[in-house]
Amino acid sequence: MEQLNSPVPPAVVRPPAPTRVGPSAVGAAVVKIALLTAALLTAALLTGAGCGASSGTTSAPPPPATAGAPTPQSSDHDGEVPPARVGTPAASQRIRFVPSSIVLPGGSRAPVDPASTVNGLLAVPENVQRVGWWDGGAQAGDPFGALAIAGHVDSAKSGLGFFVQLQRIRAGETITLRDSGHQASYKVTSIRSVPQDALATGTFDQTGPHRLVLITCTGRYDRARGGYERNLVVTAMPVGLAKPVGSTG
Repeated sequence: MEQLNSPVPPAVVRPPAPTRVGPSAVGAAVVKIALLTAALLTAALLTGAGCGASSGTTSAPPPPATAGAPTPQSSDHDGEVPPARVGTPAASQRIRFVPSSIVLPGGSRAPVDPASTVNGLLAVPENVQRVGWWDGGAQAGDPFGALAIAGHVDSAKSGLGFFVQLQRIRAGETITLRDSGHQASYKVTSIRSVPQDALATGTFDQTGPHRLVLITCTGRYDRARGGYERNLVVTAMPVGLAKPVGSTG
């Protein structure tokens, strides 16, 4: 059955008929008013003594204070959320540097010069006792990318180069890079001989974990072409973070 939403008219309220009050009724009314006045005075006295009621509610005494409990403090900002504190970023603990020297297993040391690519080829220092750090790659202590250092294995004029020692290096040995105040250690993980035309595949990649890549020539010397057929690639992974020279941490 559908309900109707039309409003219901209000009921008609008729005023009561006036009542005639006789002398006895007036006297009774006076007595009632006197009694009501006395009751109101009594209630007022009780209210003044702290035992009364107000607006229909009963005031309960405050709970006793608990020893050691903090006393709440009123504030003009009650209910507001305090602003967040702005922190200061801590200084980075990571050290990164351009290597100026390399120390191979056994203690042999050579200077490291910055080296750039020229026409797609890495310009290795002509002095075979020096090696070149590729300035387009990672630095020592970086979190990612290959740090590539290349050097000559020998020279027709100068004889054997510093990196001829890579032919005797073994997995698990340690290589150290240094500058004037820092050092970074790397442990050899792989030694590979690759064709010269395959050298760029992954060797200079700047993605992936940080690693040290040492490059020199190896294999048969091609007199007609004027160079070696293959490259020796030694890869080493960092041992901890770069640190100040002399630090034991």
